[in-house]
Amino acid sequence: MAKILINDGIHPDGQKMLENAGHEVHTTKIPQDELPAKLPAYDAICVRSATKVRKDLIDQCPNLKIVGRGGVGLDNIDVDHAVSKNIRVINTPAASSQAVAELAIGQMFGLARFLHDANRKMPTEGATNFKALKKSYAKGVELRGRKLGIIGFGRIGQEVARIGLGIGMEIMPVDMAFDEMRIEVDIFRSKNAALSLTLPTTEMKEMLAEADFITIHVPFKTGNKALVGKEEFALMKDGVRIVNTARGGAIDEEALLEALESGKVAAAALDVFENEPTPRAEILSHPRIALSPHIGASTQEAQRKIGLQLATQIIDILAE
Repeated sequence: MAKILINDGIHPDGQKMLENAGHEVHTTKIPQDELPAKLPAYDAICVRSATKVRKDLIDQCPNLKIVGRGGVGLDNIDVDHAVSKNIRVINTPAASSQAVAELAIGQMFGLARFLHDANRKMPTEGATNFKALKKSYAKGVELRGRKLGIIGFGRIGQEVARIGLGIGMEIMPVDMAFDEMRIEVDIFRSKNAALSLTLPTTEMKEMLAEADFITIHVPFKTGNKALVGKEEFALMKDGVRIVNTARGGAIDEEALLEALESGKVAAAALDVFENEPTPRAEILSHPRIALSPHIGASTQEAQRKIGLQLATQIIDILAE
């Protein structure tokens, strides 16, 4: 029997699976500054993005066998150092793909029709300024027929492409790993209605120049150069709409603000921010930025899949 700390929460079905396998599971959160004293008693720890598992903490936990990350990114874990200590680092990259993809597409629909700003202003101005608001939101666009640039064509990027194809968008994926990708598009989960097609990838510069909507789905580590900065914004067509549900810092926020002011970018949607959990005031108050508090994977279905996938991996590793 192993002793497992679930420090940032887990779906009840995942916890139940671990307990049914005979393991002792603790779900009371231990503050970061108390972990060096308490984590050495555990064989495994599961975290999300809140808890940091850095080199100094790892060195103080000789019994630690597994660090599990509920989600995709591992930037809050010193992975190489953990592996050097024979600690297995696991995550759940496939569990939240659908949830993140649906959020990205949902934000595109919202940006296309100014819904984020309308939802801000209607409660305060709807009764007194209705006609003016109606006029200001009268230049929306339809997604059908628009070009959708997808930076990063892994699991999430492919899910975005499936939805985009379903609503009639032209897909322009950008990925350095391959020249084309064959994807399956299941309609109502029916084998008789499934479509299979091959999408060629696009050069970054070509996509930036042609895309009407751009969405980012590439892992990004703090400290790296932004994927989209001044140079990239300069290459975009005027009036582009951009979405980031990947990582804070993937878009240079200062460059984004400049592009919004110049009209290069018509609107943006951000689920992640450079300095989470305290996004800069200019971003939070900008009328043409739709905001959400890092909820890409926060659906009931995704959380259950994350919990079950974590539990399955932990059980398998501990049984080796």
